[in-house]
Amino acid sequence: APGQVVRGAAAKSAKGIRALQDPVRVVTHSGVKLTNVSHEAVLSLMALQLEVVTSALSDAAAQLERVAQSDNVTDLVRGQADELRAVRERVVSDVNRAVSIVRNAGRGARAVATETYAKVARPAKAAKAKAKAKAKKTRARKAKSTRRTTKVKTRARAK
Repeated sequence: APGQVVRGAAAKSAKGIRALQDPVRVVTHSGVKLTNVSHEAVLSLMALQLEVVTSALSDAAAQLERVAQSDNVTDLVRGQADELRAVRERVVSDVNRAVSIVRNAGRGARAVATETYAKVARPAKAAKAKAKAKAKKTRARKAKSTRRTTKVKTRARAK
């Protein structure tokens, strides 16, 4: 009988290990998807940063050219005021784009996490609930059997 117990435990362990193959595959695939989401977000943020730096350098050069070409202080101040409005609008636009990129990355990550949870955790919970229900039925059946046995013994004693 000890050999049967060991063989049974080994078979159960092998079944458990095989059952892990699909969840591991799903989690690994989700990791690849999450890497793609973060990669796209970083690329978008780097492209935005490049645009911000390029436009800042262009603006600085334009301001210096305006200073060099201005004939009086009034023209210079007027040009600076116009430039400040344009810079403010550009900064707001750039911040909105950055927030949008991060928001989209967050949505992508949430979608990957939700999909992974649905494929891994929910089936595991369903299997656990099914096993629990089966165990409950087994206990009920054994209890019923015990009651029958007790009734038979009680009747036998009564005779």
